Amino acid sequence: MASRGGAFILFAVLCSVLVLAPQGAAKKPLVPAMFVFGDSLVDVGNNNHLDKCNATCKANYPRYGVDYPRQSPTGRFSNGYNLADQLAQLLGFAESPPALLSLSNASLFRQMSTGINFASGGSGLLPATGLQVCGEVLPMAEQVRSFAGLVRRSGSKDRMAADLISKSLIFISDGSNDLFEYADFVDLYAAGARKFSVLSPSLVGCCPFQRKVAKDTRDVDQSGCLGAANNLSRQLYPMIASMLQDLSLELPGMSYSLGDAIRMAEWIFSNTQKIGYNSTLDRACCGAGDFGASGCNSSVPMCQNRSSYFLGQVPSHRRRVGDHRQGALRRRHWALRPPDQRAAAGGAATMRTFGCE
Repeated sequence: MASRGGAFILFAVLCSVLVLAPQGAAKKPLVPAMFVFGDSLVDVGNNNHLDKCNATCKANYPRYGVDYPRQSPTGRFSNGYNLADQLAQLLGFAESPPALLSLSNASLFRQMSTGINFASGGSGLLPATGLQVCGEVLPMAEQVRSFAGLVRRSGSKDRMAADLISKSLIFISDGSNDLFEYADFVDLYAAGARKFSVLSPSLVGCCPFQRKVAKDTRDVDQSGCLGAANNLSRQLYPMIASMLQDLSLELPGMSYSLGDAIRMAEWIFSNTQKIGYNSTLDRACCGAGDFGASGCNSSVPMCQNRSSYFLGQVPSHRRRVGDHRQGALRRRHWALRPPDQRAAAGGAATMRTFGCE
């Protein structure tokens, strides 16, 4: 069955989950394991282990990780914990499960008992997504194949192993790079997955570079964002909802939740004072030029008061709205955390942002 609660890729999900849920992680994990699939919103280091992946598609240099407990880059496209970490903590884990490619062959099967993160920044559902820009990524189909292969080799025929997979959370954050694909869910289901948490694509027109395009082309919507891109975003949620509903009717035992990205995003833009944002809604914390749209690296300015910024930025690939029609509008996201979560997390404020590829 579907849950219609509001959520937004990165900032909406964390507003709906972190703000509305009790503070602090559960003492005992609410699920036995968590398996993460997607792109840079939830990547915790897989791209760092891809030899042919370009440096701009890796998060292994300063600016990234500045508010992580060790204050060093970890492979997360974030200044601190990312969405996968935040959700994992609410489920009772310390942080996201480790990146698939960071694990040795000997540890892979042990790690299946608590989860693995398969996500890859810049990737998408189409095999070619991200390759031109990044050189090498793990497409969604490859992420799913890796999961299915591990399930088979870890003893999927064993009742205990199958029970663990069926009770685990399958967390999917993808689709702004291109549309969701039916086959990926079917393959995950065939591998034993039953519980799915899906995030619909974000308002891609509100990313810093897209805001600059909006200004240059005079296509500015009511949120100060690129109207054409946001109009495309608004078309995706009902398509994904229909697909998931059809799947749930076809696949016995499948349950899912789907976050309404657009509705939550619009709520945030309409209630900025209530949730603590000041005058920095339209500029990236890390970046130069108009809206901080130059992209984030170690040579550009970075804000000091990250808890008051809504947007973070990483290297922009400067795709315009026409590219989105071909599935090429890409994004990266920085972590978001409301101010009242800082003490519970035991560290500096994590920048409340979403960003773009």
